[in-house]
Amino acid sequence: MTANHYVRFEIDSALLKSARAFAARRGLSVSEMLTEELRALVAGDREYESARRCAAAMLDDGISLGGVQVTDRGALHERHRIG
Repeated sequence: MTANHYVRFEIDSALLKSARAFAARRGLSVSEMLTEELRALVAGDREYESARRCAAAMLDDGISLGGVQVTDRGALHERHRIG
């Protein structure tokens, strides 16, 4: 089990009143609600960073578009006779 830490911050009284009502409708305390929201924010940031690293790696490696490598530029411009 991890240790919990006490965090103190200032909040506008009207916002606190709304937050208490919001949390109560969900059956939570303001502290529980803030903990859940912070966990979600941190998890979202981790997912974003993971996706960003994956996308950067894909850009570094390049993406195969199924084409063929051309070794003779002249062959690209040769005309073929039909018929």
